[in-house]
Amino acid sequence: MPGVVLVGAQWGDEGKGKATDLLGSRVDYVVKFNGGNNAGHTVVIDDEKYALHLLPSGILSPGVVPVIANGVVVDIEVLFEELDALIARGVDVSRLLVSGSAHIIAPYHRTIDKVTERFLGKRRIGTTGRGIGPAYADKINRVGIRMWDLFDEKILRAKIEGSLDQKNHLLVKVYNRRAITVDETLDELLQYADRLRPMVTDTAVELNKALDTGKNVLFEAGQATMLDIDHGTYPFVTSSSATAGGAVTGSGVGPTRIDSVIGVIKAYTTRVGEGPFPTELFDDKGEFLRKTGGEYGVTTGRARRTGWYDAVIARYATRINGLTDIVLTKLDILTGMEKVPVCVAYDVDGVRYDEMPTDQTAFHHAKPIYEELDGWWEDISKARAFEDLPPKAQAYVRALEEMSGTRISAIGVGPKRDEIIPIHDLIHAR
Repeated sequence: MPGVVLVGAQWGDEGKGKATDLLGSRVDYVVKFNGGNNAGHTVVIDDEKYALHLLPSGILSPGVVPVIANGVVVDIEVLFEELDALIARGVDVSRLLVSGSAHIIAPYHRTIDKVTERFLGKRRIGTTGRGIGPAYADKINRVGIRMWDLFDEKILRAKIEGSLDQKNHLLVKVYNRRAITVDETLDELLQYADRLRPMVTDTAVELNKALDTGKNVLFEAGQATMLDIDHGTYPFVTSSSATAGGAVTGSGVGPTRIDSVIGVIKAYTTRVGEGPFPTELFDDKGEFLRKTGGEYGVTTGRARRTGWYDAVIARYATRINGLTDIVLTKLDILTGMEKVPVCVAYDVDGVRYDEMPTDQTAFHHAKPIYEELDGWWEDISKARAFEDLPPKAQAYVRALEEMSGTRISAIGVGPKRDEIIPIHDLIHAR
C-alpha cells in the first residue's frame, strides 16, 4: 500500500504524464488501465522530450514496473514502435508487463474507425481513427481478440473469422470498401506472438501481490473525466472508463485497495475533437493560450480548443472520482494577464447551474458565468515553493482550490521535471 489513482479532471491533455513522472521515484508499479494509443503523454527529462501514446509513463522511471492492464486495448504494432524508439534512446523497457486479458486492436478496427467517421460527416465524434472504439465495441459484443489468443492459432483464427463475418458485409455493402481476409489479419497478428510472449501475464495477480507486500502502485488513466464513456460529455467521449472507477475494473484490483485519487487539471481548459465546451475562446486570448501553452495533440498534432478554467467541471470531476488531491498544471501560461476569468457557474436559458448539467441539451446550451481574478506579471518558472509565487498567483490558486472542492497539492510552473511546486504529499494512505 498505498494504491494511488491518477486521472485527468478535464477533457485530457492536462499533464498526467508529468504528474506520473513526478511520482515515479516513489512508486513501484505504474499501471495503464484504460484506453489505447488514442492519447499521448509528453514527459521532459533533462531537456529530453518523450512522447508516449500507449505505454505507461512509468516506463521512463528506473526501477518502476510499467503495466498495461486488462482494461486497455492494444495496437501491437504501435506498442513495438514505441518500445523500439525508447530502446534506441537507451531506455530500459525490459520490465514491461502486459495483461493477457487486454484486447487487441486488429487492422480491421482501424479501417472501420476511419470509414465510419467519414460516413458520419458533420455528425462525427472526432475520434483519432486508431481503432479504439471498434475494438471496445467488439469487446462488449464478445467478439474481441485478447492477448492470450495470440498463443493459440486455432482460437485466433476462429475469433478473426467470427469478427470479420459481420464487418465485411458492412465494409462492402455500406462503405463500398474491399473485404478484409482472415489470413491477412492472422498473419499480421501472429508475427508479434513470439516477442510478446515474455511480457504477457496475469497482471491482476501481479498487482494484488504487490499491494499485499506494501508496494506503491500508481494507476494512470488515459484520456480524462469529461471523456469517460459513462460520465463524460456523451456521445463526444472515448470508449472506456477514464475515471477512478475504471482503475478497479481495468486492472483487477478491488476498490478497497485504492487509498487516494489525484486529479490533474490545467490552470485553464483545453479540448480536442468535437462536442460542447462552455468556456471555449475564439479570440486572440484563445490563440495566446494555444501558442504559449503548446496546445497541439501529442498523438494527432491537432490544435486543441482552448478556454478559461471551468470550476463547474472541476467540482464534477472531484465528485465523480472522489478526488483527494489536485495537481494544477501550466500555471505559468497565465503569466502576463491583467485579469483571468474563471467559470463559476453556467447559465442555461436563464437558469443558473452551479453543478454540471448531465442533460446533453442543457450542457450544449450552457453559457459560462465568469468571476474575474487578478493576474500577475512576474516570471514564476523558477518558483519551487508556494511562497515563491507572486501574491496574486497564490490568490488565483487558492480561489481555484476553494471552487474545485478539494485541495491543490502540487503546481506545475513549467514543462520540465523539476518545474513543479509541491504543497502536500501526493502519496498518502487513508
